[in-house]
Amino acid sequence: MKVLSDNRRARHDYEVLETFEAGLSLLGTEVKSAKAGNVSLRGAFVTVQGNEAYLINATIPPWQVQNAPADYDATRSRKLLLKASELKYLAGSRKTQGLTIIPLRLYAKGPRVKLLIALARGRKRWRKKQILKERDIQRDVERLLRGKDL
Repeated sequence: MKVLSDNRRARHDYEVLETFEAGLSLLGTEVKSAKAGNVSLRGAFVTVQGNEAYLINATIPPWQVQNAPADYDATRSRKLLLKASELKYLAGSRKTQGLTIIPLRLYAKGPRVKLLIALARGRKRWRKKQILKERDIQRDVERLLRGKDL
């Protein structure tokens, strides 16, 4: 499994509750571009419309700009390939619990390009600061304990 793009900011801004693996419906030039690592998931999110899920605001530039179609849109909506039961679960959770669906990682699994999406709850600013402080304290404690073991 080769990671093509990672949405590191998502784990900071959201509390991840559950993850799902989804296929991605891409054009040929988008697949080549993605496998070359030219993908940005910053600001991207997933919407469920009817019985289909779409990745919105993910940027996949054309593999070769000079050969790209004239009407190519790098931030177009891309259809996600999920099981019907997963779609139903995601749509229900999003409506009833007020959760968000975010992309975490884009990776290659054999010849296919997969997207790891997560059902997540947004964090408040004070909670983000609190988590950073706890992480710093934990790091300091581990550093002190390591120093005593020497």
